[in-house]
Amino acid sequence: MQSFKLSLEIFSGFIILFSLMPLIRNDYWTFRVFDYPRLQKLFLNLVTIILYAFYFQVDEPFEVFVFVALILNCAYLIYQIYPFSFFAKKALQKRSFTDKRNEISIVSSNVYQDNRNTIGCLSVIGRQDPDIVLLLETDQYWYKGTEKLKEKYPHQVLVPLENTYGMLLYSKFKLVNPEVRYLVDDEIPSITTKVELPSGKLITLHCVHPTPPVPGENLYATERDKELLLVAKEVKENPTPTIVVGDLNDVAWSHTTKLFTKISGTLDPRIGRGFFNTFHAKYPFLRFPLDHVFCTTDFKLVTMRRLENFNSDHFPIFIALQFEEQADEHQEEPEADHEEIAEAEEKINKDVPE
Repeated sequence: MQSFKLSLEIFSGFIILFSLMPLIRNDYWTFRVFDYPRLQKLFLNLVTIILYAFYFQVDEPFEVFVFVALILNCAYLIYQIYPFSFFAKKALQKRSFTDKRNEISIVSSNVYQDNRNTIGCLSVIGRQDPDIVLLLETDQYWYKGTEKLKEKYPHQVLVPLENTYGMLLYSKFKLVNPEVRYLVDDEIPSITTKVELPSGKLITLHCVHPTPPVPGENLYATERDKELLLVAKEVKENPTPTIVVGDLNDVAWSHTTKLFTKISGTLDPRIGRGFFNTFHAKYPFLRFPLDHVFCTTDFKLVTMRRLENFNSDHFPIFIALQFEEQADEHQEEPEADHEEIAEAEEKINKDVPE
C-alpha cells in the first residue's frame, strides 16, 4: 500500500502542476497546451481525492497537505469551468420573438483534410440547411467534393489549400466585399466579408483558423494569439453587428479566449449552456471546445447544437442567431480594462518566433 500511496501522491503533484502551468504567461506550447484538458484534470483530481480518502487515514501532516491541495485544486478547476455549466448565467440571451428576415444560421466544420467522406459532410449540411457553411482544412479534394453546394449557395469564397488550412465559405445570402487575408502567416488564410440578411441589414462575418501551439504545428502560441487579437480589435472598431466563427485552436475557458471576448466585446453563446466539445470526435475522454462562434451584443440566440460526425476529428457545430435592434440593451458587453488592453497590444506587436 505504501507504493500505491506514493504513486497517488506523485500523481497528485502532476495534476496540480498541470492545472497551474497555464497561469505562467509563456507562449511556449508546454505552458499553453495544459489549458485544454480542464475537464479531464477535474475528473482525475476528483478520482484521486476519492482514492486517497478511501484507502488512507489522512491524519499525517503530509497526507493532510496533499489532501487539502487536491481539494483546493479541484475548487480552482470548478471555478474555471463553472461559466460553461448550466448553472451559470447565460451571456447570450435567447430571442424573445421570431424575425426570419433578420435570422442567420451557420454550420462550421473542420472536416479533417485526410478524411474523404464528402458525402457524409454534404448529408449533415443538407439536414441542417444552414444559410452559411464554413468548411475548414479543405484541400482540392474537398473543393471538388463539395461543389454540389454551389447549387444552393450561390455566393462563395473558396480557398482550397494543401496545408490543412484551406477554407471554403458558402452562403445563400449575398456577400459584400469578401476578402481573403493572411493576417500573421502567408500560408494561413482568414476570410472577412459583409453578409446581407434577407431584411437588407448588413452584418460582418470573420472566419478564422489559426495554428495551434503543439509540436508539429507551432511550438509557440504567439501566432494564434496575435491573429485572434487582431480580429478582436477589428470587431471592436467596427460598428456593424459581427459574428466570428471557426476553429480557433483554443479552448473556451483559456486566458486568450477570455481576452479575445473582452477586446472584441463579443459574447460566447456556450456560457450558461454547456461545453459543446467538438474535438477530438474519436476519443471521448479527450474532448475540448475548439470550434467557436462569437457575436456582438446585436444578436440573440435562436439555437445552437453539436452535429453528428462524418469521420472527421471534429464535430460540426450549428448555430442560428437573430439580429435585433434593441438586443444590446438586454445583454452585457464584455469590456477590457487598461491592463488587458495593454496585454493585447503587446501580443499583437510581439514578433513571431522563428
